Amino acid sequence: MTKAPVTIVEVGLRDGLQILDRVMPTAGKLRWLEAEHRAGVCRFEVASFVPPKLLPQMADAAEVVAGARKLPGVIVHTLAPNLKGATAALNAGSDVIVLPLSASEAHSRANIRKTREESVEELARVCRARDEGGHKTRIDAGISTAFGCTIQGEVPEDEVVRLCEACLEAGADRVALADTVGYADPAQVRRLYKRVKDIAGDRLQSAHFHDTRGLGLANCLAVLDIGIREFDASLGGLGGCPHAPGASGNVATEDLAFMLEAMGFDTGIDLDALIEAQRLLATLLPGQTLHGKIAAAGLPKHFHRSTVHA
Repeated sequence: MTKAPVTIVEVGLRDGLQILDRVMPTAGKLRWLEAEHRAGVCRFEVASFVPPKLLPQMADAAEVVAGARKLPGVIVHTLAPNLKGATAALNAGSDVIVLPLSASEAHSRANIRKTREESVEELARVCRARDEGGHKTRIDAGISTAFGCTIQGEVPEDEVVRLCEACLEAGADRVALADTVGYADPAQVRRLYKRVKDIAGDRLQSAHFHDTRGLGLANCLAVLDIGIREFDASLGGLGGCPHAPGASGNVATEDLAFMLEAMGFDTGIDLDALIEAQRLLATLLPGQTLHGKIAAAGLPKHFHRSTVHA
């Protein structure tokens, strides 16, 4: 019986490190990449192309992209908030560029200093630049604060659907919804994903959940049940948005991989090697709290990766 594949995109090198009050050296980032790659992870969001004075943690973005591209089979994702950043990401050789657009008007102004309409216009410019330059890079519209905002509060679902539709019309290859501040619950997640899937179809394939309030894995399960097969996660549960007060903690890569494998899905990840990568991360970030449960508890004695559940 063939196991259904599910893809995990490791976003810790970007989302995990951007919130910290320290800068991990490039050599450390590449060691982290190599360790997870040995565990079978093939997709990494490795950096943001933003001004170093704003996010010094991302000053070496092009170098990290170059290092990631040397690893066989790795698909490199990066984040770029505008045309300038996207141009740098294209030139660096990104396979996928995520352009963040916020469903919350207040967060949009705080995070990228644009209205939502201006963000859609910027997305259209990025897509045109990609096409005119002959790049094969995929452009994703990452819809942040799709389930609520610590600045604005409630984000109407109609506004999320409208923004997704505008992004697709502007030329985005895909849209993805992000629970940036960990407000979402499984019922809300399932309902909104179904609404967006009605307009986006196969152009909605991934999800980005934070575990701020302990519902990250439950929210992953909610969209897994309706056919989503790509998930962002961060080793050790690192993560957060500098411009969303109270945002913390992505779903931990190791916990998500364990849940999926235990359920009978194929992530392509060696969990023992992934736990070793998490232990390496602890040495690269001494004193930093890591939140993954499976690395601390260990795999169950009866767990076998090859097991397929009916």
